Amino acid sequence: MIPYSVLDLSPIVEGSNAATSLQHSLQLAQHTEQLGYKRYWLAEHHSMPGIASAATSVVISHIAAGTKTIRVGAGGIMLPNHAPLVIAEQFGTLATLHPDRIDLGLGRAPGSDGHTAKALRRDFSNQDQFPQEIAELQAYLDDYDPRQQHVRAIPGEGTKVPIWILGSSLYGAHLAAELGLPYAFASHFAPDALAQAAKVYRHKFKPSKVLDKPYFMFAVNVFAADTQAEADYLKSSHMQGFANLILGKPGLLPKPVESIEQHVDGLTLARVNSALSCSVAGSLDKVRAQIAGLIDQYQPDEIMINGPIHDHQARLKSFELAAKAMQTLNSES
Repeated sequence: MIPYSVLDLSPIVEGSNAATSLQHSLQLAQHTEQLGYKRYWLAEHHSMPGIASAATSVVISHIAAGTKTIRVGAGGIMLPNHAPLVIAEQFGTLATLHPDRIDLGLGRAPGSDGHTAKALRRDFSNQDQFPQEIAELQAYLDDYDPRQQHVRAIPGEGTKVPIWILGSSLYGAHLAAELGLPYAFASHFAPDALAQAAKVYRHKFKPSKVLDKPYFMFAVNVFAADTQAEADYLKSSHMQGFANLILGKPGLLPKPVESIEQHVDGLTLARVNSALSCSVAGSLDKVRAQIAGLIDQYQPDEIMINGPIHDHQARLKSFELAAKAMQTLNSES
């Protein structure tokens, strides 16, 4: 049995606005909760016109308050942007309000450019402090030890919010293995090192007080519809959006088009196809077969589904079909 979960950047689509996107995220969370999805994660990005989840902990609170059982978390918080104490307080508060439902995925990349990093009041001139900041954060969320801690996260201490390491390279795989933490790979936009990262993580894993064996999850883009043509049509929005990002013109999630080749030049399209190669698109049977192939190849403990689709109703249906595909695969196994 392989759990399946949701990754949401709360996309702001052409012709709409952030308020609608955040409401749609809540509706999607409620929908996927009913469909058996295990987690609903939101991602931190800054200064991106098409992403409404910048204040990630606030959006998590919005989603958790409107759902009942699905785990809600960050996929992830870019820890270099924040003081560990602030994140401990934020997620400690979330865990206090919603016990045993909050996850904290941590990324090393700032998720922004230099100008945005400066606006966040972060100084990246020093050497990498990511491992030390994780240890500091873990200490704040653990039981209080007066012999070692002079600063306390309240709420936060004792909540032991589950921490995940996120990554798109081998760095995160090595770190998650060394720390004995669950590991999620961002193959939905950076699939090149997926196989090697999974191998490194499993081979190097050291048991810890939170995990006795490796727990590996990877992300896949899913565009499911009644027909292949409709699924490809839905996928074209994300392809255009990713092309714009590659070209340095990030914007709202574009409306879908019938022929992507008429809207994206050949060289850029090749880069898009490479970056989005961990994607499945098609009818229910096609999606089920493609997901089964990915599971057979990478043997994940869980998969996370990303579905940036312009039309909200089509997005809800895509996640519904993806759930049916996973349920069938799990029953067969």
